[in-house]
Amino acid sequence: MNRTTVDGFQYVDERFADIQVLRYRLNGFDNLTPRQKELVWHLSEATLWGRDITFDQFGKYNLRIRKTLEAIYLYYKGDRRAEPFKALETYLRQVWFSSGIYHHYGYEKFRPAFTESYFRQALADVPTSALPLAPHTTVEDLCSEICPVMFQPDVLPRRINKTAGDDLIATSACNFYDVLTQQEAEAFYEDMKNTWADKQHPISFGLNSKLIAENGHVSEVVWKEDGLYGNAISRITACLEKAANVAENDQQRQCIKTLIKYYRTGDLTIFNEYCIEWVHEHSSIVDFINGFIEVYGDPLGMKGTWEGIVEYKDPEATKRTELISDNAQWFEDHSPVDPRFRKKEVKGVSAKVICAAMLGGDEYPSTAIGINLPNADWIRAEHGSKSVTIGNITEAYKCAAKGNGFNDEFVIDQETLDCIDAYGDICDELHTDLHECLGHGSGQLLEGVSPDALKAYADIIEEARADLYGLYYIADRKLVDLGLVPDETAYKSQYYTYFMNGLMTQLTRIKPEHQIEEAHMRNRALICHWCMERGSKEKVVEMPVVDGKTYVRINDYGRLRELIAELLAEVQRIKSEGDYQAAHDMVEQYAVSVDPRLHQEVLSRYEKLQLAPYKGFVNPILKPVVDEQGRIIDVKADYSEGYTEQMLRYSRDYSTLI
Repeated sequence: MNRTTVDGFQYVDERFADIQVLRYRLNGFDNLTPRQKELVWHLSEATLWGRDITFDQFGKYNLRIRKTLEAIYLYYKGDRRAEPFKALETYLRQVWFSSGIYHHYGYEKFRPAFTESYFRQALADVPTSALPLAPHTTVEDLCSEICPVMFQPDVLPRRINKTAGDDLIATSACNFYDVLTQQEAEAFYEDMKNTWADKQHPISFGLNSKLIAENGHVSEVVWKEDGLYGNAISRITACLEKAANVAENDQQRQCIKTLIKYYRTGDLTIFNEYCIEWVHEHSSIVDFINGFIEVYGDPLGMKGTWEGIVEYKDPEATKRTELISDNAQWFEDHSPVDPRFRKKEVKGVSAKVICAAMLGGDEYPSTAIGINLPNADWIRAEHGSKSVTIGNITEAYKCAAKGNGFNDEFVIDQETLDCIDAYGDICDELHTDLHECLGHGSGQLLEGVSPDALKAYADIIEEARADLYGLYYIADRKLVDLGLVPDETAYKSQYYTYFMNGLMTQLTRIKPEHQIEEAHMRNRALICHWCMERGSKEKVVEMPVVDGKTYVRINDYGRLRELIAELLAEVQRIKSEGDYQAAHDMVEQYAVSVDPRLHQEVLSRYEKLQLAPYKGFVNPILKPVVDEQGRIIDVKADYSEGYTEQMLRYSRDYSTLI
């Protein structure tokens, strides 16, 4: 069987730089009703209109650079087979993939493999009308603005810097702050929190705004329909209005209308109302995420990057997640954390497996495989949360990876390989389910603890907490009793692949001489290095060298679970008590540094496999079918569009901000 094609579906598209582009299939889409399909269509359009927002958030020069490169790509009259043009084409594809000039995972700036001189010469073929020129400016003005950012390594070198001791704002190129320091930003929001009257129901301070300083005065510029990003947001709300007209039920309709109200006012109390209404809407088949949500892109962990996903329920696969969520109270009661930090009553935990129908913003082209929202701890505590595992995305990853030789290269022995072959897929899915369905929704803050107490370390601690929860319970007899795993040894496949990844193979995503930056990678490194060090005397986890190659060996799976329980208890304590110093010490000791010798070995072994360490997706084209009156009567999914073709179409049809 061709590993890129399964049942006649071609999962793999373009390959460039360190990226492999895949396709995902809309399983069961034809089983939706015409009204549900129309709802998917309008929500999908709302998802695509936010694209430029994410580009601008990731760097103030990103949109001008992207549009200039696209103009060269479209109008260049020279030799397109020459190496400089090929290098420019690759650079453009990287910019598309990462929503800007910074790597989507490592955050470092891409280095063009073509010269500034070539870039300027190529611009001569482009009509000025096709360039993103500001009023009363010339092509030379444009070059003076963007060329230093593109070609000088020391100019805005990183999108996000999380190095302890640095001014995280001054050393980060993300476009959330302007002309102010980290100290000024933190003081601004600390004052805001201190003056907020309702301490039990805080807003997500700073989530939907840019913070600026003018003449010594610090203020917010809010992202809303008549504010910053207004051109894009007005397009989004227009699509949401149409979606509300074909909502599946009154609760969903009210949820969409509240989101529209939030976009129009920028009022974060209304965002809280929207989150609560969204959490309580459980009966629909079609659902969505649309807005300024996750804060991983902000070095201070406050500003929400725009993202969008449209989804519909996979009824058969959801039986698995519903079984987990139905037993949420049991899992909470038996958690190895201090009883003070457990929820006495788990509320509103819902979980399902979904199919993604459209990805946008920070979820495109690279996307999550599971999501748990909302992020506000008090809403989780009082109203619950929604968790999803994105089944057709994990399906695409698995189908594209079949027979690629990765496990054969890095797994220590045949016995472990056999275990992974037998149980790896189901345990991967279960760990994601447990992470999203239960992990993020578990535990509670002690009274008076600020949800922002851990500052820049909050996202890493939170991801570690959810991963540990999943790792602890995937080895529990309860999963066998529930019929979710066939026997009590299946979990070993997950323990091995998780520790192999955290200790070794995730290093394929890091460039030589770089440290670990991305929150999920830091979380995995933290867990694995902490457990390995804590169990070193007993040799619970080792990294032996066999025939010149380093491997991971787990000698005592039972003891490893005990160590995972110990770490889960400590990580939950750190979060519940808001212990910033402990979070700082743990992350900096276990989650950041890289062994250069091991790193080089892993990179060398991985290179021989000729695999791309990063993967993302092209969206299907959703094509509405209309009757004689122009009413949508059906929507068809088309998978024929390639990556480059799609990116150019999105830039042409959904451009709003320049």
